[in-house]
Amino acid sequence: MSTLDRIVIVGNGIAGQTAADTLRSADFDGALTIIGDEARAAYSRPALSKALLRSDADLTAHELPAPDHGAVEMLGVAASGLDIEQRMLSLNDGTTLKYDGLVIASGSRARRLGAGPDELVLRTLDDALTLRDRIAGRPDVVIVGGGPLGMEAASGALEAGCRVTLITNEPPMARQLGAHLGATIAAAALAHGLNLIETPDARIIQHGGRSVAALADGTIIEGELLQSAVGDIPNTEWLAGSGLPSSGPLPVDTRGRVLHGELARAEIVAAGDVAAVPTDGGHLRSPIWNSAIAQAKVAAQALLLGDAAPELNDRPYFWTEQFGLNIRVAGRAPLIGEPTVIDGDGPASQLLRWEHPDGTATAVSVNYRIPIPRLRKLCDLAA
Repeated sequence: MSTLDRIVIVGNGIAGQTAADTLRSADFDGALTIIGDEARAAYSRPALSKALLRSDADLTAHELPAPDHGAVEMLGVAASGLDIEQRMLSLNDGTTLKYDGLVIASGSRARRLGAGPDELVLRTLDDALTLRDRIAGRPDVVIVGGGPLGMEAASGALEAGCRVTLITNEPPMARQLGAHLGATIAAAALAHGLNLIETPDARIIQHGGRSVAALADGTIIEGELLQSAVGDIPNTEWLAGSGLPSSGPLPVDTRGRVLHGELARAEIVAAGDVAAVPTDGGHLRSPIWNSAIAQAKVAAQALLLGDAAPELNDRPYFWTEQFGLNIRVAGRAPLIGEPTVIDGDGPASQLLRWEHPDGTATAVSVNYRIPIPRLRKLCDLAA
């Protein structure tokens, strides 16, 4: 077991908070510091595009319980540099911090298609509150992006009484969940009044002094509110000059230790949106809430236990709420082919299972009230 006196966590999201909790649960009693670039307490990011946007939403839906790990939280400052040989972290306010162990959980930021300030995104709590205030006035809304974030935002805007046009380069949610569930969601979206446009390419350009969406054929789609929801960019630029990757995610080993060349750094781990974990298809990100928690638990233990720490055994879990559908997915996705219907009375209320060639399975509930442990257990059932 390593002897560590000072551990610094860069990132105050769920990965950073989970790492802090895990360290304390593993009896780390040294100095623990969390760096957060937002001047806010940690909050639930999934709630921003779900409960927080609904017209009847409780404005506390994003709040998390107060932490009890006792870490010193430095909020409103960001990491700006790292010297891995001196084990020194630099912050953008001029502060430097020495560490024995470092958790990089600096997350990601919204990808933008244009450069105008009127292109809204939904990544932070401030973004969500701005969007909520704007859609309360029932503007005509244009959203570019048919993934979970864009579709959930479209659902919230429609519920608020807006006219909503969503532009996507493929069937909504198909990349994330597969064709079957994508078709179910698209049908529900159209039934709720979504104007859905599929185009091979969409851009955000300046037209008439403001940002608008331009389709592949040159058609201009204008609205009173424009939001892009086209993915995210890992926050690693601050690592420039450190010897670690500063463009794209950080590759880690099966215990979350950051790879430096071909070797893992025993004193530096990464978790959450910023990390790329080993998979059969190479190092890939899994930017979902449940995976960030699983990665952070493993990474924190790796700092303390080294090779004696458990390896990552992430059981993916994803949920989305949109257009009257509550969809919960236990297991890997996207899902290929047609499912086995376990129970239910139609697309709006079903319990489904997909079996994969490697013998694993994915279970899905669509508006079907079932506890998560039971949904996971369905993944293990034989056909």
